[in-house]
Amino acid sequence: MILYIFVAAVTVLLGLMVDNRFQRQVNIVSRQQMLNWLCLGSVFALLFGVCACRLNVGNDYAKYVEFMHLVNCDAFVPTETGFNQVVKLLYGISGFENYLLVFAFFAFFTILLFLVAIYRQAACFGFSFFLFMAFGYYFQSFNTVRYYLALAMAVMAIPYVLKKEWIKFVLLVLLGATLHKSILVVLPLYFLASVPWKKWQLAVMALFCTTFFFLQDFYLKVVVFLYPTYEDTEYLEGGTSLVNIARCLAVLILALMCYKKTVKGNRRNRFYFYCNLGALVMYVCCSFLPIISRIGYYLTITHIFFLPALLAGIENRKVRRVFTAGVIGAGLLYFGVFILMKAGSDGLRILPYQTFMFHEMVPILSDVN
Repeated sequence: MILYIFVAAVTVLLGLMVDNRFQRQVNIVSRQQMLNWLCLGSVFALLFGVCACRLNVGNDYAKYVEFMHLVNCDAFVPTETGFNQVVKLLYGISGFENYLLVFAFFAFFTILLFLVAIYRQAACFGFSFFLFMAFGYYFQSFNTVRYYLALAMAVMAIPYVLKKEWIKFVLLVLLGATLHKSILVVLPLYFLASVPWKKWQLAVMALFCTTFFFLQDFYLKVVVFLYPTYEDTEYLEGGTSLVNIARCLAVLILALMCYKKTVKGNRRNRFYFYCNLGALVMYVCCSFLPIISRIGYYLTITHIFFLPALLAGIENRKVRRVFTAGVIGAGLLYFGVFILMKAGSDGLRILPYQTFMFHEMVPILSDVN
């Protein structure tokens, strides 16, 4: 726990020194640019080091080791072809079942893509990175490594949606689908979030959403058709998150307060607004769908960009400071609850932290073989 708090605190402090909106000078490396490189490199090294050096940390760590072993034996696995090919390539290069290298590979690209996406898209890198860490996205990437790399690719694809470069967007999503096919949901979701909806259209959509309450069996059959591996599993039990509902509702209230000034005429912020609204609808109306949080995260990840943009649009300095302090306080509370109450639970099991530097690889291999 102390390690996680230390890593979060140090990386956030480093992130606050990054200015991703400074004016570059032609053929001149400025002090700010050098500081950015130093801080970003240090942040990446810390995050990657902790993630890549873990051993048996995460509730599905051993399951992934088993999947990798089956992939190496050309046996059937439910994982996507992109993941399988990466495993075969890295195992072939290593000459043995080096699952540590596979986890390091996914950690490298997941963290890299998230940092690049935040640097390119955030109005303030430090604030957005703080929210990224406070909301637990980094630490949750210790689980379901395929999914979080796909999530990072989805965030990278957002600028293509905003620029209406649909071919690039679709190609990047299809590439991510070779690692985790859940990313395919962003094809309709991000498109719908990019549409400048009129009030009557929103009313029609609200009416449509009521069908989720009395056509649940139909929608479940559709899900099972698309994801046959979910049939007769615990995933079909569904469930939602009151915390995520409260978070989306709070963001919605703040967005409505700033709507005319910050959201209405801004394509980027409007996209974030509809992503948050879509996530709220899903958490409230679609709790019966399997692993609704995996779909919701593709939408709520935009909070790390949306909240700083909303706060920046508040003209009254005192009011802006009060709301900024409130968001920071909520983020710290969210992180505290996550570390103290959720990190060690069976659903995550990222505590206690262990590293291969003080353990052997054999026990895990023997457990899954």
